[in-house]
Amino acid sequence: MSTPNTPRPGTRPANAPRVGAPRNPPAKPSQRPSGGTGQKPAAGARSGGSSGARPAGTRPTGQASRPGLVRPAPKAKARRARLLVSKVDPWSVLKMAFLLSVALGIVTVVASIVLWTTLDITGIFDRVNDLLTEIAGSEGGAFDLRAYASLGQVASFATIIAVVNVVLLTALAMLSAVLYNISATLVGGIGVTLTDD
Repeated sequence: MSTPNTPRPGTRPANAPRVGAPRNPPAKPSQRPSGGTGQKPAAGARSGGSSGARPAGTRPTGQASRPGLVRPAPKAKARRARLLVSKVDPWSVLKMAFLLSVALGIVTVVASIVLWTTLDITGIFDRVNDLLTEIAGSEGGAFDLRAYASLGQVASFATIIAVVNVVLLTALAMLSAVLYNISATLVGGIGVTLTDD
């Protein structure tokens, strides 16, 4: 009588190797990374580390020698505004014309005094007196130009001309402003184009 563990005659055990079959070595337990996290190693570590990860903050050799490209700021377009001078204030024109005419009058007086002094220093009056004396002859006596055009007379004459110019220029400027306003109501005024550089 046979027991369950006793093999029958003509049969071989289940764990017995077959005849002619190669013997396999016993399987080794699977190895895990030392970290125990179960993550796969980096691609650079698998390939040998020649093209592995570089330290943080470093650039490749080709990019380190080339400076960064800086794009210039776009040039701003000049703005233009077309305006019409439709009205001129006569009072402002009067004040501006008065001040300019007073400045012109002062320049006229000072220029006349400086001119007379220059002619006197350079001896032009003496030469003119000699020339007029030769033309008139000795019978007419000596001719003195300073008696007719002295410094006081020249300054007084220049002052009178300056005052007349102040009155005339101020009146003409105000009249021009009034006439411009009248004509601007008819044709629309003078067009002006303003630009910022």
